[in-house]
Order: sequence, then structure tokens, then C-alpha cells
Amino acid sequence: MQSDDLTHEFIAFCIESGVLRFGQFKLKSGRVSPYFFNAGLFNDGYKMGRLAGFYAKILLQHQVQFDMIFGPAYKGIPLAATIAVELARLGKNVPLAYSRKEAKDHGEGGTTVGAPLAGRVLIVDDVISAGTAVRESVSFIQAAGATPAAVAIALDRQEKGADKDGDLDYSAVQYVRKAMGIEVISVATLQDLLGFLRQSDDPALRPWLVAVSQYREQYGVT
Repeated sequence: MQSDDLTHEFIAFCIESGVLRFGQFKLKSGRVSPYFFNAGLFNDGYKMGRLAGFYAKILLQHQVQFDMIFGPAYKGIPLAATIAVELARLGKNVPLAYSRKEAKDHGEGGTTVGAPLAGRVLIVDDVISAGTAVRESVSFIQAAGATPAAVAIALDRQEKGADKDGDLDYSAVQYVRKAMGIEVISVATLQDLLGFLRQSDDPALRPWLVAVSQYREQYGVT
């Protein structure tokens, strides 16, 4: 399956699952978005299995080089586990680990669970909103003497960040790529979503093409 076909299938799956919805959604930044991606609704075995399959296939298509998977708490934990299972099914068996929100002071202790962090580590999460989870993950990985290899996410909103002084000139994903020097692989992007809407013959979806395009023009990054 080609990358464009995989992305198209992923977006269709997200819409069918109710994970990707259209309407008016007020974001944490205060912006009103015509679409909303809620990865928390990948909430059963079938959806998680399909999601992991999309991650695994996009990673293999991009030939991302990594030795193990790391999932930041909390959403990264089930992602790391299911993606590792799917990769093993496809012939690439790698160790995995995930972080705790608080260090454990009994038993094995520490702030991570699973395989020891070593070699080239792939960080997996649903989206990158502000880059906080990535920064914390990089700290865990580097403190263990390992190397952050890349970050894999489900959706890149390709949207300018925002702070107390207003809009920034770059997105959270661009920050990770440029300031932190780490590649980010996404299953889909906002540009992919626009392409999907242009091609859709669903009368319920076509009206949202203009709204999403206008949002991209106002808040999108190149």
C-alpha cells in the first residue's frame, strides 16, 4: 500500500470511529477549530489494533531506524505496547518501555517501566501539542545514555503554536524538528485531511472543506 493510500484509509477510519469530528471546537489556545481529533476515542481492542497497524506501516514505509519504542505517560503507553505488537507481527520485533508520571520508590523503582532504554529510541504519542511530552521523553532517554531517534504521531495539525503574546511562527512539530533536532513522522497531516475532503463525495463532509481551508490559511504553517 502506498503512503497516500494509507493516509487516506487512516483519515476515513478516524472519521468512521468518531475520533475525527467536524463542527466548532474551542481549543486550549482559544482558537475555534472546525475539526477535532480525540485520540482518547481509540478505546477498544479493534480501534487500538487498527491504529497500531497504521503507525507500524508508516514507520516501515519511511524506513525509520530505531532499536526500541518508548511511550510517554499516559496516551503513549498503550500506543507503545500495541505498536510493538503490530511491528512484531510484521517482522520487526523490538523492546519497549514507558514512563511513569511519578517516580516509584519501591520494587524496581525508577521513572520508566519495561526494557532498559538503550540504542536508538523511537518516541510514540498521539499528537504533539506543545512539545512538553517529547522534551520529557528526550530527558529520560538521554539520561539513560540512549539516543532519541524519532517521534511518531497520529496527526500533525500543521498549526502555529500560541503563547501569552499571541501566535508563534512555527508549530510544535517544527519546534521538535528544528530546535530539538528530532525527526517527526505522522500518519496524517492537516494537508492530508484537506486532500481527503477535496476527494470526498460524502455530502456530510464536503461543506467542511472551506472551513478547514480557511482555518489552515489563518493558523497554518508552511
